[in-house]
Amino acid sequence: MSATFLPFCKPAIEQADIDAVVAVLRSGWITTGQCNADLEAAICDLTGAGHAVAMCSATAAMHVYLHALGIGPGDEVITPSLTWVSMVNLIALCGATPVFVDVDRDTLMVEAGTIERAITPRTRLIVPVHFAGAPLDLDPIRALARQRGIPLLEDAAHALGSYYKGRPVGDRGDAVFSLQAIKNITSAEGGVFVTDNEDLAARLRRLKFHGLGVDAFDRSQQGRSPQAEVVEPGFKYNLPDMCAALALSQLPRLQQINQRRGDIARFYSAAFRDVAGISPLGLPAWDHVHSWHLFVIRLDEQSPLTRDQFIAAMKAKNIGCGIHFRAIHQQRYYRQMPANSHLALANTEWNAARICSLPLFPDMSRGDAERVVAAAVNILGGK
Repeated sequence: MSATFLPFCKPAIEQADIDAVVAVLRSGWITTGQCNADLEAAICDLTGAGHAVAMCSATAAMHVYLHALGIGPGDEVITPSLTWVSMVNLIALCGATPVFVDVDRDTLMVEAGTIERAITPRTRLIVPVHFAGAPLDLDPIRALARQRGIPLLEDAAHALGSYYKGRPVGDRGDAVFSLQAIKNITSAEGGVFVTDNEDLAARLRRLKFHGLGVDAFDRSQQGRSPQAEVVEPGFKYNLPDMCAALALSQLPRLQQINQRRGDIARFYSAAFRDVAGISPLGLPAWDHVHSWHLFVIRLDEQSPLTRDQFIAAMKAKNIGCGIHFRAIHQQRYYRQMPANSHLALANTEWNAARICSLPLFPDMSRGDAERVVAAAVNILGGK
């Protein structure tokens, strides 16, 4: 066993990033300020979105969005079950019903036809998920949402820097990105909501900071106006500048970071092509640029080990792996819901029992990647 533990993920922190955070700490203004404003402008430049609102997490952005739409008891929100729990928890917490839909067996992303079959008169929102850095097939989903008059929120937590048919994810409509610690760039914790709707952006900006009539950082006054008053009850979801500074420093390197992640992913893909027991995710058929947030394999029927046994064996070789994700409809709280008691999502369930995310981060060496492959092959009975 190697003496050095190879983690599943490690943030790409350089000295310039550390210096940027230190500069904020020394500035005397460490909460929401100019770095937030600059980060929002930079995200707009990157994605082509008309407006960006930075918050303390992507979950916070999802919460204020649901609140702004007035989603509550009696409403339904369509979402895949194979995703992180944040949006689904928020749907439940506001009294609405999550309607789980299946995903494609190989891309793990939902398709327009599947969404259409789940729409009812109570459907108030559709939340498809860009998965692992690959973009959804957005055109038919957007057309469906537009035809039915249902709001569409792209969960783009994995997709900063991804492109769909030549256009960056987030360039139109509503989307939310994550800047959490394992994402391609990070603010430690954080998220950014993007939209072309000026009124919606203004309301989310208000809701993220107590419902005050101005932001925590008033761009015209370099601070909060003393006469600010509550326009509507809001939350405390603003992003501190000492966090925003980290993401802002990393953002110019996003293409370089994603390229390095792609190099490692392509090495993995070639290395595992003929390994019995391992099935990497399929790539979308539509024109796209993958940001390679994750490299996910499935321990298929030819594997002598279950997914959990494989992860334990990799850990014994000092290699960390992850699971993205456990199916939400099979988790205790949600499987007890009457609507889910007999729910069967074949592709979701097959994958949820088999998916494993391998180490993938820019500071990995070729030797690190070769070590991962050699360990996996050895564990599965290869040479």
